[in-house]
Amino acid sequence: MGAVSPYGQLARSAARSHVLYAPRRTFTSTVVCQAQNDNGNPPSNKKKSGFFSSVKDWVLGESKPKAAFTPMAPKREEGGLGASSIFADDVGQTSGPKPSKQKKQLQEQQPGQEEEGPAFGNAQQESHAARPESQPSSSIAEIQIKRTERESMSKSHWFKTSVKKLNPLARQIAGKPLDEAILQMRFSKKKAAKDVLDHLEHAKNVAMVRAGMGLGLPSGTSAEPVTVTLKSGERKKINDPTSIYIQQAWVNRGPYGFGMDHRARGQINRLRPPATGLSVVLKEEKTRIREWQQREADALRKRKTQLWTQLPDRKISAQNQYYSW
Repeated sequence: MGAVSPYGQLARSAARSHVLYAPRRTFTSTVVCQAQNDNGNPPSNKKKSGFFSSVKDWVLGESKPKAAFTPMAPKREEGGLGASSIFADDVGQTSGPKPSKQKKQLQEQQPGQEEEGPAFGNAQQESHAARPESQPSSSIAEIQIKRTERESMSKSHWFKTSVKKLNPLARQIAGKPLDEAILQMRFSKKKAAKDVLDHLEHAKNVAMVRAGMGLGLPSGTSAEPVTVTLKSGERKKINDPTSIYIQQAWVNRGPYGFGMDHRARGQINRLRPPATGLSVVLKEEKTRIREWQQREADALRKRKTQLWTQLPDRKISAQNQYYSW
């Protein structure tokens, strides 16, 4: 019993020095020890200010506490125009230095010479000079055709039929005048012909109202009948160039439905009824006349290139009565 515990001595010394300390027997945790004043409050960390304090800090080289870091938003980058932009005149300033700074830099580099215009003036003139003054003849012809010839495309709703059953009807009406196609669908025995007939009548009304097709020639004018040859080799006589014909007709596969087929012994089979749509492109007969004339001109040009031309009658020279070998 003569041995004295060291922990008791540490506790008594801490009580005399007014320091709170609680020893632990572990190395993984440490108790935070904080000194207290006579009043029981922790001392303030505020640094004393004065002449001697400042001299002491200057001599000893003590640094001032760093200010807290406050995160700032990244600097916003604004776009600008390039030095060769043709819109710099409208905006008034490019993305580079201001015009006054540009003029000052040019005067420093080339003293005694004055700037005749902005730095981007030559580039602007070059860009205008590099542009083609006129479009290619092919694009002009296409634009002229779209302005003078009318067309209308109409897509139907989904029919309750398959592609295999609707595709023969689409091939039957393709290339025929619209009135003739309507007449054929009216007397067709196919089940889907009734849906095709309704769609053709709707497409005709849309073409007449929206595109102004099939309204006939103006009053007091008449056109001579033209006989054209189609791509299939069939000859056709056209009396009215404003009448409507079906240039293209194709079939679109639609979504499959769902149905149930009740069988014997309580069995049910799943049915997938198909849906199919029809699309047609309507144009006037003047388009067919233009295409026929273009085919005839191409064929004539091709025949002319393959024609044999007789050589001119010249005197034969450089001939020898003996063979050259």
